[in-house]
Amino acid sequence: MKILLHISFLGTKYCGYQIQPNGITVQQKLNEATRQLFGYDCDIVGCSRTDSGVHANHFCAAVTKKGTDSLDTTIPADKIPFAIACYLPEDISVFKAEVVDGSFHPRYDVKYKEYVYRIWNSPERNPFLYDRTLHYPKHIDDIALNNMNKAASAFVGTHDFSAYMSADTKIKDTVRTVYSAEVIRNGDIVEFKVSANGFLYNMVRIFTGTLLAVAEGKISPDGIEYITEKKDRKNAGITVPPCGLFLNRVVY
Repeated sequence: MKILLHISFLGTKYCGYQIQPNGITVQQKLNEATRQLFGYDCDIVGCSRTDSGVHANHFCAAVTKKGTDSLDTTIPADKIPFAIACYLPEDISVFKAEVVDGSFHPRYDVKYKEYVYRIWNSPERNPFLYDRTLHYPKHIDDIALNNMNKAASAFVGTHDFSAYMSADTKIKDTVRTVYSAEVIRNGDIVEFKVSANGFLYNMVRIFTGTLLAVAEGKISPDGIEYITEKKDRKNAGITVPPCGLFLNRVVY
């Protein structure tokens, strides 16, 4: 059998999800934990990569015995979250495990993923949200919020999103379909939420930087279509820090 783990993690201490030669990653910690739990090395395939410092409310990874297409264990799937907890650091949690078909692929079978970028919008810093939000002290009023939403709506659809991709990325297929994009306020927290069939490198962080430029009046809310059509990274906003970014939901 193949097991799909549903995971949440705080990415502050990690160099992203995927194994790296010069830093600790979430995948490394999962490899160590499954080796201790099952007594052998496992192949762990994640639903996506995440950048250093990015968090996940919901991340998925398939687990099989290394070199095979199944997992050899007598532990029931619903007991794995409890069993593996003692082998994982406190900033990584498996909150669900389920049996999936042997042909299931956690990345290629994804229908869509949803990201949330969280902004602490207050003049004062909040130490309890440090490394979990971007501190943006300039007040985002209702007019700015409406402009951000108008701009965000222009992301929706199937487009070439080259303008919102890190300039040094060598990916050639830059067409993605964005299903939804909205900005909401809850007290002093402003959230940008976006779902798509896939994301380019730094795409959500550049989306967010572009929307903040709209809030500041540096980019017109009607200017998103122009930026997208020109496919020039220089026309879009800054790449905001990773601290406020969460992979929020993975849908199969």
